[in-house]
Amino acid sequence: MGETSPSWSGRTAAAKAGAVPSASQNRGFSKKSHTFLPKIFRKMSTQSAKERPESLQFPFLDDEDTISTVKESKTFFILRGLPGSGKSTLAQAIQDRYKDACKVISVDSYKITPLIRSTIPEEYSKVDEDLVDYCKRDTSIIVLDDTHHERERLDQLFDIADKYRYKVIFAEPKTHWRMDCLQLKEKNQWKLSVEELKKMKPSLEKEFLPMYFGWFLSKRSSEILRKAGQAFLDELGSLKAFKKESKYFASAIEDPKIKIDLTSYFVKRPPGVLHCTTKYTEFGKASGAEEYAQQEAVKASYGKGFTLSVSALFITTKTVGARVDLSEQQLLLWPGDADKILPTDNLPKGSRAHITLGCANGVEAVQTGLDLLEFVKLEKAGNKGDEVGEIGGGKLLYFDNGMWMLILSKKIDVKAIFSGYYGKGKLVPTQSTNKRGSAFSSCTII
Repeated sequence: MGETSPSWSGRTAAAKAGAVPSASQNRGFSKKSHTFLPKIFRKMSTQSAKERPESLQFPFLDDEDTISTVKESKTFFILRGLPGSGKSTLAQAIQDRYKDACKVISVDSYKITPLIRSTIPEEYSKVDEDLVDYCKRDTSIIVLDDTHHERERLDQLFDIADKYRYKVIFAEPKTHWRMDCLQLKEKNQWKLSVEELKKMKPSLEKEFLPMYFGWFLSKRSSEILRKAGQAFLDELGSLKAFKKESKYFASAIEDPKIKIDLTSYFVKRPPGVLHCTTKYTEFGKASGAEEYAQQEAVKASYGKGFTLSVSALFITTKTVGARVDLSEQQLLLWPGDADKILPTDNLPKGSRAHITLGCANGVEAVQTGLDLLEFVKLEKAGNKGDEVGEIGGGKLLYFDNGMWMLILSKKIDVKAIFSGYYGKGKLVPTQSTNKRGSAFSSCTII
């Protein structure tokens, strides 16, 4: 495929923006409708917001912090909605905002009629060929303009996003006619009947919930944090104090006189993009999933940029991770029960906030947060750890049982987008080669 995306600007001009914001998936927001939220949720680029109809006001189009974060990320914008609802107008707005950093793939250009069907049409193989071509070129922003009413098709896109490490943001038109099949009959270019549109409607009325919500780091911030994690493991593995406790990491030892190879010990990482999970929703099946997704702060923040503060790096015999200190505004997105393992637990809100960098063999990523809570419980009980000394990034503490924490002398600020993870969630190898000790440089730790 060439440098330009398939022609999609020839769509019906009738799909103009309306004025009613969606109450479900379309989590854009206006200042007027969310005046009770903290200023961080209302800080918009007012000039561009005024120029744009309310139905096209999204954080990734109007909020300058979000726009700068998206520009240093790799993002799939998956547009979703009935034919004629205004997806192409939204795609054009994203294209206009991000210019050359953005490529739009409109499925209409591939002559695939949007209908209820028993199987995914073979024509999508050409769509995916072009999509993968953009991914291989590290195109920053890829807009996928389609109805996206089929779970099977979405799963194909989520697999591609995972493979090439793109974050996913769903966006639906907020036009007032988006679910009005009588109006859509006149607006859609496929001349679909009211009955055909009504058949598709149920699959698009319900909000598509992710496996989990969270903050997904920009590509640049991921690199910064990954390098800090790698430096931490390298330095820790060569310390005498660590070697004395090496029995906890026996499988990483080749010649302890030289150094302990922790890079090879933490062999797995979560798929996709480095992230800090807020709520595990299991595609809507988890307890409290629907309630969480409907919170005003969650809807207003979806697709919005944030800066997270990493205060420490830690390892246990099971995981290596980064400790995140959440701000007051970020805590609005933090579930009340996230820091409780036992009903009797009473830890500060946000205690579990972390970014998983790697897992030992046979360990799942959820363990990282549990490991961090163990540190927090020890701190609360008065055990601040034994101060081993200063290493490159700050003060090193040892808490026994193979638990080490590096308190950073200067916190690492990372830029992230609040969104969802929609893939399968299976851990993947941290290294692209079998060489022991190879750095996390190519696909490692992120």
